[in-house]
Amino acid sequence: MLDTLEKQPILEVRELRKSYGKVKAVDGISFSVREGSCFGILGPNGAGKTTAIEVIETIHKPDSGQILYRGRAVERGFKERIGIQFQDTSLQEFLTVRETLGLFSRLYPDPRPMDEIIAACSLEEFIDRDNRKLSGGQRQRMLLGIALVNDPDLLFLDEPTTGLDPHARRNFWKLIEGIKARGKTVILTTHYMDEAEYLCDEVIVMDHGRIIESGKPRELLLKHFGEAVIRLPGAAIPAGTSFSCPSEAAEGFVALRCDDVDASLRELVAKGVELGGISVERRNLDDLFLKLTGYGLE
Repeated sequence: MLDTLEKQPILEVRELRKSYGKVKAVDGISFSVREGSCFGILGPNGAGKTTAIEVIETIHKPDSGQILYRGRAVERGFKERIGIQFQDTSLQEFLTVRETLGLFSRLYPDPRPMDEIIAACSLEEFIDRDNRKLSGGQRQRMLLGIALVNDPDLLFLDEPTTGLDPHARRNFWKLIEGIKARGKTVILTTHYMDEAEYLCDEVIVMDHGRIIESGKPRELLLKHFGEAVIRLPGAAIPAGTSFSCPSEAAEGFVALRCDDVDASLRELVAKGVELGGISVERRNLDDLFLKLTGYGLE
C-alpha cells in the first residue's frame, strides 16, 4: 500500500479537451506529473500550452476530460495548493515590492513568511522599490514571489522567461532549481529549448492542441537521434568507405549519427579518414521538434 501511495502522481490529466468555436485548442491530451519534478509543456506559440494549463488551473472549464490532484478530481481546495505565474500580470500601482507581496499574502489564511519569499526569489536588493520601476528580470522574480505566497505544492510557470536577457534567464533558472530542492512540483510551459533541457525532468511536446511526443529529454533525443552527430567534409573520406553508424551526405559534408562518439572517432581514424574540419554536434529538443513537425520551436 505504501509503495502505491509513493508512486501516485501529484497530477493526472486524462483526455482533456477545450475548443473555441472550430479551433481545438486542446485536443485530447493525457499525461501525469511526478511529485517533486519539473514537468515541461513545450511547443510554439499557438500550440495550446497556455490553454492547457489554464484549464488545469481551473481558470477555464474543459469541454471534456479529467484532472486529478493526488488521485482525486480537483475541487475547491485545489486552488489553495497551487501557485501560478502567468505570462502577463496586472498589478496595483504605487506599491513597493514588499507591499505587493503583502497584499497577495493577505489573501491566504496561512501564507509563507515574507522573509522566506524574499530569500527564495532574491528580492532583497529591490524589496522596497516601486513595482513599476523594476527591470524585466526583477519583475519576473517578484511575480514568482507572488506565486509562492501560499507555499504551494504545485507551481505553474507559463513562459516565465520570455523577453528576458540570457543572464536574467539563467538567474531565474537557479530560483526554480531552489524551489524544486524544497520538494515542490513545477509545471513549466516554454518555447526555449535550452530552458527545457536544463530544468525539466520530463516533457510533453505539443502542436495544434495535441501531444506529439513525451518522455525524459535525454531519452527522447536518444530515441530520435542517437547520442550525437559527427560532421566532416566529404572530401576527407576515402572513396567506398562505409560506417557502422547511420550516415547522411549533404552539401559536401557527411553527418554520422552515433551513440558512442569515442568509438566512432576511432573507427574514422582506422579507416583513414582525415579529421581536419570535423565537428561534433549534440542534438537538442528544437532539433526534435523540427524533425516531428517540420518547423522549429523558437
